[in-house]
Amino acid sequence: MPAPGFGQQEQGEKYAAVVTAAQQAMSRSDFKTAMEDYKQAVTMHPEAAEMWANLGLVEHESGDYAEAIRSFQQALRRKPTLYVPKLFLGIDYLHTGNTRAAIHFLVQAEAMNKTDPEAPLELGRAYSSASNFPAAAREFSRVTELDPKQSSAWLGRGMAYLDQVEEDARKLSTNGRDSSYAQALYAESMTRQSRFIEATDSFEKAIASEPQPPCLHAEFGFMYWKQQKVEDAKSEFERELKADPGCGIAVLGQAGLHVEEGDYPQALALLQKLWTQDPGFVRSHVALLAEALPQPKAAPFAEFLTQQNASGKIETDLYQCLTAAWSGNAEPLGQPVAQSRLPGHYEQCAAALKQNFASRSERELLLLSACAYYAGDYELASSASETLAARPSNPLGGLYWSIKANQTLATEALARFEQLAPDSAQSHILLGDMYRQRQRFDDAQAQYQLALEQAPTDHAALLGLAYAYLGNAKIDDTIATASSALAGSPNDPELNLLMGEALLSRRDYAAAEPFLQKGLGAKPQMLPHVHALLGTVYAETGRTQEAIAQLEMGLAADEDGSTHYKLARMYRKAGDTKRADAAMQQVKALEDQRRKRAVTAIMDSSQPVDEDLPQQNP
Repeated sequence: MPAPGFGQQEQGEKYAAVVTAAQQAMSRSDFKTAMEDYKQAVTMHPEAAEMWANLGLVEHESGDYAEAIRSFQQALRRKPTLYVPKLFLGIDYLHTGNTRAAIHFLVQAEAMNKTDPEAPLELGRAYSSASNFPAAAREFSRVTELDPKQSSAWLGRGMAYLDQVEEDARKLSTNGRDSSYAQALYAESMTRQSRFIEATDSFEKAIASEPQPPCLHAEFGFMYWKQQKVEDAKSEFERELKADPGCGIAVLGQAGLHVEEGDYPQALALLQKLWTQDPGFVRSHVALLAEALPQPKAAPFAEFLTQQNASGKIETDLYQCLTAAWSGNAEPLGQPVAQSRLPGHYEQCAAALKQNFASRSERELLLLSACAYYAGDYELASSASETLAARPSNPLGGLYWSIKANQTLATEALARFEQLAPDSAQSHILLGDMYRQRQRFDDAQAQYQLALEQAPTDHAALLGLAYAYLGNAKIDDTIATASSALAGSPNDPELNLLMGEALLSRRDYAAAEPFLQKGLGAKPQMLPHVHALLGTVYAETGRTQEAIAQLEMGLAADEDGSTHYKLARMYRKAGDTKRADAAMQQVKALEDQRRKRAVTAIMDSSQPVDEDLPQQNP
C-alpha cells in the first residue's frame, strides 16, 4: 500500500515538471511545445490563474489571438486583479478588430500599472483605430513621458495630430469654406509654398470677413517681407498695431524691418520688450523673423548680438534664442482677460484662463486657444480648441486653432521620431508622403522603395508607391504595386479606389468597376472622386441613368470641368437638353478658373520651397 499523501506528491512533481518544461520551451521560442505544456498544466490545475495567463501569452505569440482571448478571460475569472491578462486582452481584441473591447481592457490595465508604457502605447493605437485622435495623442504623449526614446510612440503621436488636422480641415471646408478662418489657413499654406498671388487673394478675403483670427495684417506683412516688398510689409505691420497694439507678430515684424534698415539697437529694444512680456512667444515665433530676413542682412545683426552679449547688454537666454533661430535650431515651446483682443501678455492670459477651462464661455476659450498658441503652449491650445470645437454651435475658431496647434505638434513629434529612427521604414514613408504631396513623384518612389527594402509588405509604403507611380502615369507599375498591397488588404477602400482608377485609365471598365464599388467605403472627402469615376464607368458601358446619378454626386470633385462635361453628354443622351446646356456652362466657367490658376502659378516669382523636408545624406 502506498504511504498516505504519496499520490498527491507525485502529481505535484509532475505538475512542476510540466510547468518547467513549458517555461524552457518559451525561453527558446518553441511556442508550439510551450502551448501543449501549458494546456496540460491548466488541465491539471484549472484554478491556476497564472497558468491560464501564460497559456494566453504563448497563444498570443503564436498569432492565435482568438484562443489567447479565451485563455486570458479564464485567467481573469479566477483572479480579476491580474495585470497581464487585461493588457493582452486589450492587445488581442485590437488585433481582431474589436476596438471597443480593446479600449475597455487597456484603460483598466493602464489604471493598474502607471509605469508600464505598453498599456498607453496600445491604448493610443486603439483610440486611433476608433478615430478618437485627441485621446490617442494623449496616450502616446504619456508613453513619451515614461520613455522618451520610444520612437513608435512619437510616430503614433505625430500621426494622431495629423489625423486630427485632417478631420478639422474637412469640417472647416464643409461648414466654413469661405470664412476668414479658412481663408487665413489657405493664405498661410500658399505663403509657405511661395505662391504669393494666391496668398494675397486669400489674405484680402480673410481681412474683409468677420469674425476673423488675430494678427492677420501682421501675417500679411510677413508675406510681403518674404518677397522683399518692405514698404508693403511695414504698412501691414503698422495697420495691425493700430488696430491691436498687443499683436506680438507685428512687433516681431517691425523688429525685423529695423534690422533691414540697419537700426540694430531699435530692433533689439523691440525684441527685449517682447522677451520681457512673453519669452514663450519669442521662442516659438522668432523663426518667422529668421526666415524672412535675407542672409546678407542677418549676418551683421548676428555680429551685433554677439557684441551686446559680450558686454552684458542682452539676457543670455534671449541671446541664445536669437542665435539658435539664425542657425535654424529655434525651439518652439497675469490678470484675468475679458476683452476680445489679445492682451500682449500671452503667458499671463493663458495662465488666467486655463483653470477649469472646460466651463469657460466660447469667447474665453477662443482667447485661451490664441494665447496658448502664441505663448508656445501648443498642447494647451489644442486642448482648449478641442473643447471649443465640441460646443453645440461648433464655432469655426475652434477648428482654426486646433488645426494650427496640431500641425505644430505633429511637426515636432515626427521630427523627434525621425531623430530616433532616421533610417527606419516609417521615416522613409513619411518623407515619401511629403515628396508625393509636392508632386515630386520620382523622389517619392525612391523613399517608398527604401521603406519596402526594410518592410516588403508594409501597407503604407505599398499604397504610397502605387500613388507615386500613378502620379507619374506609370500605370503598369501602379497596378502591379496595388495588386501586391491588395493581397494583404483586399478590402481596403483607398487601395481599391487606386486600383480602379488605374484600370479606368486603361479603359478597362469591367475590371475597374468592382474595385470602385469597394472604394465607396473610403473617407468622406474622397467619395465625390469615387462617384465621378463610377459615373465614367457607367457612361462608357451604356448605363445612362446610373451614370447621371453617380456623376451628379461627383461634381464636388470637378476642378477642370471634365465631370460636368461627361454629365452634359449623359443629359443630352437622356433628352434633357436644358440641364445639358447648364452643365456645359459650368464646364466653361471651370475652364476659365483653371486658366487663371495656371497664369497665377506662372506669375508667382518663386518655385515652391522644400524647407520643411528633412535633409537626406547623399
